[in-house]
Amino acid sequence: MNSYWLDWLNLLVRWLHVISGIAWIGASFYFVWLDNHLLASRDTSDADKGISGEVWSVHGGGFYHAQKYRVAPALLPEPLHWFKWEAYTTWLSGFFLLCLVYYAGANIYLIDPSVAVLSPVEAVTIGIGSLVLGWLIYDGLCRSPLGSNDRLLGIAILVTLIFAAWGLTHLFSGRGAFIHYGAMLGTMMVGNVFFMIIPGQRELIKAKLAGREVDPTPGIKAKQRSVHNTYLTLPVIFTMISNHYAMVFNHAYNWVILVAISIAGAAIRVYFVSIHKGNGSPATLLLGIGLLLGVAVAISPVTSQHHVDISLNTADQFAHVMQVVQKRCTRCHSENPTQPGFVDAPKGILLDKPARVEAQAELIYQQVSSRAMPPGNLTAMTDQERQMIKAWHDSGAPSK
Repeated sequence: MNSYWLDWLNLLVRWLHVISGIAWIGASFYFVWLDNHLLASRDTSDADKGISGEVWSVHGGGFYHAQKYRVAPALLPEPLHWFKWEAYTTWLSGFFLLCLVYYAGANIYLIDPSVAVLSPVEAVTIGIGSLVLGWLIYDGLCRSPLGSNDRLLGIAILVTLIFAAWGLTHLFSGRGAFIHYGAMLGTMMVGNVFFMIIPGQRELIKAKLAGREVDPTPGIKAKQRSVHNTYLTLPVIFTMISNHYAMVFNHAYNWVILVAISIAGAAIRVYFVSIHKGNGSPATLLLGIGLLLGVAVAISPVTSQHHVDISLNTADQFAHVMQVVQKRCTRCHSENPTQPGFVDAPKGILLDKPARVEAQAELIYQQVSSRAMPPGNLTAMTDQERQMIKAWHDSGAPSK
């Protein structure tokens, strides 16, 4: 397919993915809020109907009255609205994007020879395998005896995720590792919906229609998975946007950063869920904020003095930098890119003329020093060349 139309496909699927993700996470957040704000009904007859709580709210100029049943109403209403397609659409569109960007462009975005020498087939197989294996291990832990102890289960899941973060960052490029970690969490979340939450709801309905006594066990298990989903949302959103920030995904300890920010996101979500219940403690919020600040401080760049060859005048120094840029960067960042898969320069950044390189000196320095560019070191930029660009930048990025 022509690169131009691939870009359009990427844009539209990405748009769909964001929209469906907002709908899924928004619904999840709302129902967690709703569940934690239920109060005993003021109408004493509601208890005889099986109603366990209610909440009044106002929005968009109208009043809403929501009630929750302990198990189910005596008669099932029609129509009955289900919340599942938001989750399915988010995962399907996300997996399509994973295939379109990271699998079709494995040599650019997924494989980094300095991390692990993989063929595209090997990398894609490992990527898909990580999603499947992640779900199987997580689901197995939840179904094991640990599933009856939320604290021990949480520790086991955390250990699994730490190992996954370490493993992925030692197989893929930083960008590829982060997105697969997020995709693995997203697969766990949609797996919970598909295999536990929706079947539990279907079993509830079948029991009511058959006039059988309703077994509360499926509902209890589904509720546990739903709680897991709400705690995973912030880490997943972080990984979705992380590919824009090489300072985290290309750091030498990127797996530690990934785990720390995941814990921070989950802790912050725990705080907001707890305040909905009216027993919120700032401890988890402070933990989350503290972890984020700690990561930011720990990975902040250290000012260093780069050696500049004083035998070169500024014009010669710039000439050497231009040679590096033309050799390593203009394959993509030019008016007519020659790198397969690019019809236009990424983000419209052009580096094919001296004036353009001079104008983008700060950006070039940031991308080169963080090793974000070239992606996966596609053009084999050497450490010496990176040091040359850093030295040029630190000396004021002279061109004359």
